[in-house]
Amino acid sequence: MPPRFNQIPTYIFARKAKRRKAVMGKDKLGHKALDKLIVGALSIEAEEAKSAGAVGFMARSMVQATLPHKAVQGNEFTRRNGNYSLTILAPSTVGLPYGSYPRLLLSWLATEAVRTKEREVVLGESLSNFMHELGLVPAGGKCGSITQLKNQMRRLFSSHVSCRYEGSAAGGLNMMLADKYALWWSPQEPEQAALWKSSVLLSQPFFDEVTAHPVPVDLRALNALKKSPMALDVYMWLTYRMSYLRKPTPLLWTSLQAQYGADYADTPSGRQGFKKGFNHALNKVRVVYAGANIAPIEGGILLLPSKTHVSRNKSCQPVDKASY
Repeated sequence: MPPRFNQIPTYIFARKAKRRKAVMGKDKLGHKALDKLIVGALSIEAEEAKSAGAVGFMARSMVQATLPHKAVQGNEFTRRNGNYSLTILAPSTVGLPYGSYPRLLLSWLATEAVRTKEREVVLGESLSNFMHELGLVPAGGKCGSITQLKNQMRRLFSSHVSCRYEGSAAGGLNMMLADKYALWWSPQEPEQAALWKSSVLLSQPFFDEVTAHPVPVDLRALNALKKSPMALDVYMWLTYRMSYLRKPTPLLWTSLQAQYGADYADTPSGRQGFKKGFNHALNKVRVVYAGANIAPIEGGILLLPSKTHVSRNKSCQPVDKASY
């Protein structure tokens, strides 16, 4: 069976209270939210991703720089990570993808592309079935999960992505994420199977990028962190970065804000807000990825060599650094 987002065992561990006490000292997460993260974290620690059937993937180009965290004005968005930048363009009548749903969708599509080696990805027989695979609960209404998912799918599949590296050498990759998509589900009857299968035809450049440079992730971690777009970004970036980190590496708040903080103003209050928001997301990530060695330093954080979150094996090779 292919890995799915909803594969989190419902074990109850005696270490839960101890872990909660340790985390509460770092961040004032709500008790219910924290308990869910801890249960997910302990189940992840109890069984490795491969044996749990929870190895997933993400496109490397979408890990180094990411989508908007919330709705933004206009139809163009850029994020930077050092010399690397990612720009997303969408039709003005559709809008840019944002939030957790496109991130879950991208990882699901990448996982299916790596697993099947096919550009055409068939979605679930019913809307309810597909949402279950993403770890989402179907809910109707204007602000319900069904409406949000279909809206974000339309935005994501209409988007054009430009990846650029500009240093002593320069290079880039331009791609649509999907050449074609067909969603035949009925929002009014999410449990009902459609007459025709809903599917997405990934563009050749995106398919090549995903299958040539997949970043391995634990789908249980994505499920645990799915309510926070920034936490999802930080988790995927950390497990990617730790796969090749060989020496302590300092990262300043200014560079981290360029990579993750496009939603925050470049002002003293904006920078302080970003620092608080990033640390909040990082503390969530460290609950599920306890092996990530990170230390605070003056003006930023220090990454220390750590075991990557998904063990290296023949079916999940370590990723290489960017080489555009």
